[in-house]
Amino acid sequence: MSGMSLRELLRVAAAQLHAAGSPSPRADAEFLLLHVVHRNSYWLRLHDEVRLTPHEQERFDELLHRRQQGEPVAYITGERGFWSLDVKVAPGTLIPRPETEMLVEFVLEKSELTSPLAVLDLGTGSGVIALAVKKERPLAHVTAVDFSPAALEIATENAERLELDVEFLQSDWYAALEGRRFDLLLSNPPYIAMDDAHLGQGDLRFEPISALVSGEQGLRDIRRIIEGAVQHLEPRGWLALEHGFEQGAAVRALLEQHGFAEIETRLDLSGHERITLGQRHAE
Repeated sequence: MSGMSLRELLRVAAAQLHAAGSPSPRADAEFLLLHVVHRNSYWLRLHDEVRLTPHEQERFDELLHRRQQGEPVAYITGERGFWSLDVKVAPGTLIPRPETEMLVEFVLEKSELTSPLAVLDLGTGSGVIALAVKKERPLAHVTAVDFSPAALEIATENAERLELDVEFLQSDWYAALEGRRFDLLLSNPPYIAMDDAHLGQGDLRFEPISALVSGEQGLRDIRRIIEGAVQHLEPRGWLALEHGFEQGAAVRALLEQHGFAEIETRLDLSGHERITLGQRHAE
């Protein structure tokens, strides 16, 4: 593809990615190209007759080949947009997805800009939920935990680069939080069943299995989070969980069993049940 204009280069690259099975070939090709040239899409629209230098072409061909093999674009470039943030991601963390932004929206709904509330993000991964909350609610004290030291390293790096003050702790869910209570608990935990066919498809093939799979029905970690939440929530505090689109009824039942009130499940933009929330009873 050497010597082509950027417009023609993208056309050919998108066709190759389509043939390789990419669900978004044009967007993937453009994202990789912009990563190589360190430009944005507005620049590309004005300069689509430009040609890559030999070094840029070699780099683009390399990244394109990795995407043809199925590697997620976020892992190839090492970055992903979430909420209003650009964060570092790596194979040791999940790739942030738009549906998870619903947890951030929930925090904004339940708090004021001047609220000095305490927020806990369980299983933070690259830190995106905690960092987005801190960005929008700067007076909140945000704590984020993860069992993986590799994930916490990436989360800490993101916080430092974005200059957002979040407390990160290594913890198996609540293990390092004895005696501490929070106004809001948030989590996008593992929730895929171990025999789910989707684990062998798309980006999931490359993401850390420990951040995806949670027992035979995908509810093991959700159950642990709900069981421990009452001890770590302030009276009338809220718990909000992301889950699989077929798990809403099971999550609602678990919340009810553990004394939560105001239980509600919200739909994502595809109309699927995606997050369920509940309020701890008053003491």
